[in-house]
Amino acid sequence: MGNCKSSSRARLGKAHVVPDSEWRMQDFGKTHVPDLEWRINDFSSLLETGAKSAKSDAFHCSGYLHVSPMHKEIGSETQYVALRLKTSEASMVPGHTVHVVFELSIYNHTKGMYCGCKDTYNFHFKNTYSKEQCLIPLQELLKSSAFLVDHSCVFGVEILKIDVSSPEKMAVVVQKKDTTVQNLFVQKKGFVKRTYTWNMNNFLDLDLDHFVRSPTFEVDGHKWYVRIYPRGDKYSTDCLSLYLYLDASDELHLESKKVVVMTLSILDQKNGKHLTATSGLLVFTGGCGWGWADFLGLKNLKDPSGGYVVGSSCIVKLDVYLMA
Repeated sequence: MGNCKSSSRARLGKAHVVPDSEWRMQDFGKTHVPDLEWRINDFSSLLETGAKSAKSDAFHCSGYLHVSPMHKEIGSETQYVALRLKTSEASMVPGHTVHVVFELSIYNHTKGMYCGCKDTYNFHFKNTYSKEQCLIPLQELLKSSAFLVDHSCVFGVEILKIDVSSPEKMAVVVQKKDTTVQNLFVQKKGFVKRTYTWNMNNFLDLDLDHFVRSPTFEVDGHKWYVRIYPRGDKYSTDCLSLYLYLDASDELHLESKKVVVMTLSILDQKNGKHLTATSGLLVFTGGCGWGWADFLGLKNLKDPSGGYVVGSSCIVKLDVYLMA
């Protein structure tokens, strides 16, 4: 269970929110050691970017930590710092359900321990996000010297138990490893913007059963490309799939980690009603991709009254903000 490989990608899903009127954080004690320790440096700059979420790099349990710094529960105007766990699609097998017991936490510097909540969730092939857990009101965090030190916050994930329900009745043992430590440095003034347009004039002639990748382009000295699945990948449901990748062909960048915010669009060439999706802050490593499995329904794609495919032309547009 490790980082993304060249063939892997991660889907960006909609929030699965369960309101929790009995919100509480518990102390986990000074002996608590998380599997992932994720420090977000200059947390206020994260808020200034307007990012609705930020996602860590993968840690050794093949998972990601997802932080929503301005999350609102249904029917409430209070903003919370909320966490949820995401599993890697590459680790999921159709027909298998993975039951995970885990703890999501934030470090309390005053007490010298992590505080948070315990949760359980059933992950499966097309449901790789847990529900969001509100840990602390945003305004309380911003005023606190316990959770916000030198403008930085430290978040944690601890995997307690994994059970796999499958025809093979697989047993999974969670082996305790050293804590994976990651850092996210956010500087609003450090973003470089680039727009890339991919005009496919032969869209109807493409191999629709496999993916097609755009020409490679550069942003701030790093190579990127867009990958499209015209009939959807194995994670989609009757939809076109669309992803952005950091190219792994340049050996100098294989171990690099890049933080981006991206917007992918398929342009409506007739009516101007472009279909657009925007991510939160994402951490890319060489050969790893992020995007949407269910980007555009195939029915809407093929609708002659729409303008997503005109003749044999389909246009994909990328707006990417790369942290320099």
